[in-house]
Amino acid sequence: MDEAPGLSDQYRTASPWPVFIALGIPISELGLLFGLFPLAVGGLLLFGGSVVGILKESGYVASTIRAVTALAVIFFAFGAGLAFTDIALVTRGYAVIAAAILLVVGGVVFELFVREQRQTF
Repeated sequence: MDEAPGLSDQYRTASPWPVFIALGIPISELGLLFGLFPLAVGGLLLFGGSVVGILKESGYVASTIRAVTALAVIFFAFGAGLAFTDIALVTRGYAVIAAAILLVVGGVVFELFVREQRQTF
């Protein structure tokens, strides 16, 4: 009888991404609440990067740059909707737009400079 049923060497360890996904939005909201725009953008970057990370880790996407670009387009459209329509959540919209732009920049930097260091499992 196994002393540790369900545990095996073939299973990887637990993923860290859900914790960062869960923290990204509240950190962003705290930044908006206290008027700290960089904190709001940083929380959205944490959320977006973690979503792309969990998609890549689970094998749903083959290329991180495509996932980052798709998420950035969604962020940009959402932010533009908040900032430039009658909803009038301008600061929140600008934070989402800034996070979208920084996600694309970060994705491009990742693809250009980290490609050689990837490990295969």
